[in-house]
Amino acid sequence: MSAARTTTTEHKPTPAPRSRRTRRIAIGGAIAAVLAVTLTACGDKFSEPFKDAPRSGKENGAPMDLIRMADGFSNVGNKCDGPNMVYVLYHADNAYGSLSVVKDDPRCTK
Repeated sequence: MSAARTTTTEHKPTPAPRSRRTRRIAIGGAIAAVLAVTLTACGDKFSEPFKDAPRSGKENGAPMDLIRMADGFSNVGNKCDGPNMVYVLYHADNAYGSLSVVKDDPRCTK
């Protein structure tokens, strides 16, 4: 014979669901926070000048000759710095680039 088991379960009251307005405010705040962090973290190397190391009193402010490549390829800038030709490769605002120097370039000795 089996004895009948009676079990009692205590039901905890469920918390009231958030209203749709409260949920929308919370989601909107989270989106605004993510956008604020993203937009302030992006650097504009190409479009915002002088974001570089401190400078000495000696500067070469002559303009560069630019070679603009088709989309998807790095652009090239070159200019003389004393007797040396300096080449800089860059791609818009991306954080990478490269530098090359040709020592005693005949185009720079005038």
